[in-house]
Amino acid sequence: MAEMMKKGSKDKWGNEIGFVIVPLTIALHGDPLDYIERAKAKMERKKLSLEARCTFPFSNYVLKTFGVKAAAALTHTVFTNTTVAFSNVVGPLEEISFIGHPIAFLAPSIYGFPHAITIHCQSYVNKMTIILAVDPNVVPHPHQLLDDIEESLQLIKDAALKRRSSKI
Repeated sequence: MAEMMKKGSKDKWGNEIGFVIVPLTIALHGDPLDYIERAKAKMERKKLSLEARCTFPFSNYVLKTFGVKAAAALTHTVFTNTTVAFSNVVGPLEEISFIGHPIAFLAPSIYGFPHAITIHCQSYVNKMTIILAVDPNVVPHPHQLLDDIEESLQLIKDAALKRRSSKI
């Protein structure tokens, strides 16, 4: 922050949000960690690609050149043709407060995007909050989806602990 506040600093304030489109395969695996490792490798390649670096400048170019309507149409087209949007934000490592009141957890979300499922993962003081928003017209039983996600996370955790204990 101190560097950004210096007079004449070239550091930028604010967020520059980029996105990548990651096709994920849905399949059953004997070891849930195999799927996680493949998906993580695919996402790491995408994050380091030009796609990740170019989406914000390209979106900004469309906005400045063609206006708000064109930028909105582009954004709407991308999100309409997306099944799941996933956001992963690293939060503060230490507890924070708002007007003197300690913050217990952070749970950011969005509303009204034209896709079936939005998943936000937000860390805060070594805890993870997962926020799920679904379109009930596409996902008729959202509570079942939550139960399935919880079961999947438990399977992943158990597999990770098993793999870790076998290495010791």
